[in-house]
Amino acid sequence: MVRRTKEEAQETRNQILQAAEQAFYERGVARTTLADIAALAGVTRGAIYWHFSNKSDLLQALLDTLHEPLDELARASESEDEVDPLGCMRKLLIHLYHEVALDPKTRRINEILFHKCEFTDEMCDMRRQRQTHSLECNLRISLTLRNAVNRGQLPENLDTTRGAVCIHAFIHGLIGQWLLVPDSFELHQDAERWADIGLDMLRLSPSLRN
Repeated sequence: MVRRTKEEAQETRNQILQAAEQAFYERGVARTTLADIAALAGVTRGAIYWHFSNKSDLLQALLDTLHEPLDELARASESEDEVDPLGCMRKLLIHLYHEVALDPKTRRINEILFHKCEFTDEMCDMRRQRQTHSLECNLRISLTLRNAVNRGQLPENLDTTRGAVCIHAFIHGLIGQWLLVPDSFELHQDAERWADIGLDMLRLSPSLRN
């Protein structure tokens, strides 16, 4: 009985997440209420509050579903024992571009985040979470770049802090632009080239040297 109750609770949580994804995508985050999500999910608002504190918490849970497949590769590139940190980063970027372009769920959730989410008063928690996440991403990228410098894959005088900010901004801007105007360039077919363009910036830009 306890196991069934846990399974039912997980099923309800998944229904809520699916409904939130649909509602946020169709209406935008600001115009979607928890009542809208409850109606789509076929549950009460109380059921939503059982699983999520507020709309910001619900959106964060959606975003969290995208990070898990890439964590192993990200951790490998951050490890000092990894013999090819830059190669790991390249694989990660190519995989990311493929996922955004080809996986409908990944594309929808990224489109919600990039173009259908306003950081209004009720989303202040989400704004703080995104700020923390951005800073953490820069630190993780910087770790990878330092490992690549130590392995002789990047110039020894590379400013890894600025390099991390630049490659992060490049990735963010590329995905955001493609989601806004997907017919303007190929993301999937040119995924390897886009990855190499970013890495070439780190290898060759004189402005990124200490």
